[in-house]
Amino acid sequence: MTINPTFLAQRTRSSANLAEAKRRVIRSYREWLRASPEIQTMYSLDMPVSAIRTKIRQEFEKHRYVSQLNVIDVLLYQSHAEFQETLNYWKQLSHVLKYFRPEEDPGARLPPNFISGFLEGRN
Repeated sequence: MTINPTFLAQRTRSSANLAEAKRRVIRSYREWLRASPEIQTMYSLDMPVSAIRTKIRQEFEKHRYVSQLNVIDVLLYQSHAEFQETLNYWKQLSHVLKYFRPEEDPGARLPPNFISGFLEGRN
C-alpha cells in the first residue's frame, strides 16, 4: 500500500456563519460514519461497526451545544485531522482503541476515594 500524505488533505478555512458551520459538522459526521467499516477492517477491530458508529456519535455529542464560531472551526479542524490520520493508517491500534476504554465512558464508575482507586490499580 502506497502512502499518500496528501490523501484527504483540506485547506484550513473558517465558517462564515453558524449555518455553514452546521453543514460542515454534518458533513464531517457523515464522513466518519461512512468510513467506520473501513476503520474496522484496517485496524482489525474485534467490535461491530455499530459500536464504532456509536462511539463516533458520542464524540460528536460531547460538543453539541458549542455555539462560538471560532471554537466550532477548531473542533472541525481537529476532527478532520483525526479522520485523515485514521484513514491514512498513521495511527497504531492503541491510538484507535483509546476511544473505547471504559474510563472514557461518562457512566464509568469512579472509586470513592484515592486509596480504593489505588488498590484497584487505577492511575
